[in-house]
Amino acid sequence: MYEKLEQHYGYLFEPELLDAINKVGVPRSVKQGEKIMDIGQTITAMPLLFEGAIKILREDDDGDELLLYFLEKGDTCAMTFTCCLGSGTSEIRAIAETDIEMMMIPVACMDKWMQEYRSWRKFVLDSYHERMHELLETVDSIAFMRMDERLMRYLKDKAMVTHDDVIQTTHLEVAQDMHTSRVVISRLLKRLEKEGKIELNRNSIKVLAL
Repeated sequence: MYEKLEQHYGYLFEPELLDAINKVGVPRSVKQGEKIMDIGQTITAMPLLFEGAIKILREDDDGDELLLYFLEKGDTCAMTFTCCLGSGTSEIRAIAETDIEMMMIPVACMDKWMQEYRSWRKFVLDSYHERMHELLETVDSIAFMRMDERLMRYLKDKAMVTHDDVIQTTHLEVAQDMHTSRVVISRLLKRLEKEGKIELNRNSIKVLAL
């Protein structure tokens, strides 16, 4: 696994840190759609992504979900690190958007490496910054964008993280990610198709306006 670490994180981490990660990290593969972490679950490790994409969700009191952001290869989840320093239990749900290859880093190493390796400290702080920026964009889209604009942005984001303009999904799955009803999403998707921005097929959506 050292080769993959060097390929995806060699430009970020010094060789000593790559060696340390390689010694304690546990490789893990996850199939598309599988749950990686759930709300309330005890956090024992933090992911470093090699391949694929993960969607991070929050849940309200009624059990409805809202998509917060996506993680791609070369990323990690700063919210996981935050939870480790707090209650030790997850406040988010992580689901594989595509097939995933990653390495899980034991939480016991994270704080230790913050003190020992400047590159790790910068990586974690940069991750905080990126995830906070994405969270603010999510808040702004909910507060200031029309639902059709939010939907189009959501579709473009999914196409970007999967590197495919054909998104394999259902109207219900889109509605759940966007915390709205399937009826609303179906109506808006048909409108976007009439506007020439997407093409609807059975259980897939092709994004034309990237």
